[in-house]
Amino acid sequence: MSSLRPASVCDTTPLQRFESQSSSGEEPSSPTAASIIAATQQHQQQQQQQHHHQQQQQQQHHHNNNNNIGNNVKVDLQLPPFVGGVVATQASVAPQRNRGTAHIFGRILIDLSLLSCVGLTMLGFSLWLEPYKRGFFCSDLSLKHPYKESTIRSWMLYLMCAALPVSMILLVEFYRAQDKHKYQANYHCQREGSGYYMCHMELPHWLLECYRKIGAFVFGLGLQQLTTDIAKYAIGRLRPHFFDLCQPVLPDGTSCSDAINANRYIENFTCTALNMSAKRLKDVQLSFPSGHASFACYSMVYLVIYLQRRMHWSRHRMLRHLLQFLLLMFAWYTALTRISDYKHHWSDVVAGSAIGLTYALVVVS
Repeated sequence: MSSLRPASVCDTTPLQRFESQSSSGEEPSSPTAASIIAATQQHQQQQQQQHHHQQQQQQQHHHNNNNNIGNNVKVDLQLPPFVGGVVATQASVAPQRNRGTAHIFGRILIDLSLLSCVGLTMLGFSLWLEPYKRGFFCSDLSLKHPYKESTIRSWMLYLMCAALPVSMILLVEFYRAQDKHKYQANYHCQREGSGYYMCHMELPHWLLECYRKIGAFVFGLGLQQLTTDIAKYAIGRLRPHFFDLCQPVLPDGTSCSDAINANRYIENFTCTALNMSAKRLKDVQLSFPSGHASFACYSMVYLVIYLQRRMHWSRHRMLRHLLQFLLLMFAWYTALTRISDYKHHWSDVVAGSAIGLTYALVVVS
C-alpha cells in the first residue's frame, strides 16, 4: 500500500486528495478556503487546456482534409488542359502535307481563271459594247470646256497604281522575313518549311505571303475597274470637253450655233471634228464615274492600309507615315487633275473615288 500511495496521489487533483484525506480520517494539512479555491481553479485550467488542445487537433485534422480535397480538385481541373496539351503537341508534330508543282500550278490556274473572267468582261465592254447614247442641250455650259491633255497620263497611272504596290509588297514582305529580331516569335510558331515545292525547291513563307497579298490586290483592282466600266456604259455621260472635241451637227445640217437649237434636247447628231475616230467618240461618252480617280483611290488606300498593318518597325515609323502621306496625296492630286483637265465633272470624280475607297476597304478587311 505504501508503494502505491504516491501514484494515487499524483493521479488525483488537490481537491480529490483533500477529500480522500478527510474520508480516511487523516488530518489534512492546512485545510483552508484559499487552498480549496486554488485547487479548484487549477483543475478548471487543466480542463480548459485539454479542451483547447482537442479543438486544435480537430481544426488541424479538418484543414488537412480540406487540403486533400483542394488538391484533388486541382488535379481534376488541370486534367483537361494537360490532355489538351498532349493533343495539341501531337497535332503540332503531325506530319505536314507537302504540295508539289502540280498543286501550285493548279492553284495559280484557278486564280488566273477568276481574274480572266473579270478581265475578259472588261475587254468585251471596250471592244463590242456601246455606251448609252445621251443627248445634250446646246446651252449646257458644263460641256463647253476646252480639250486638254491629261496631266496624269495612263502610263503614269499604271506605274504608280499597279507596279508600285506590287514592288512595295514584295519589298516589305522580304524585309519582314529578314528581320528575325522583331518577328522571331512569329516565325518560330510557323512550321520549319512552307510545304510548297516547285521543281524540288521549297518556296519560302514570305513569297507565299506576297502571292496572297498581290493576288488579293489584283483581284480587287479588277472588280473595281469592272464596276466603274459598268457605270460608264450604263450612264453614258458626256465629258466636259464634248463640244470642243465633237463639234456636233444635226441631221438637218444645223448646229448649236443656230438659234433654232437653243432650247432643244438633241439626241441625234454627228461629230464633225477632225481626227474624230470611233474610239474617241466612244470615250467622250464615258465621263461618269472617273476611272482615273477610282483606280488611284483604290490602289493608294489599299497600299496605305497594307503599310499600316505590315510595316511595324519602330525605327521606320516616320518613314511609314511619310509614304502613306505621299500615296494619299497622289490619289488626291489625280482626282483634282481630272477636274482641272476638263476630263470629268466634279461629281464623276467623287463617285469614282467612292468606288475605289469602298473596294479597298472591302479587300483589306
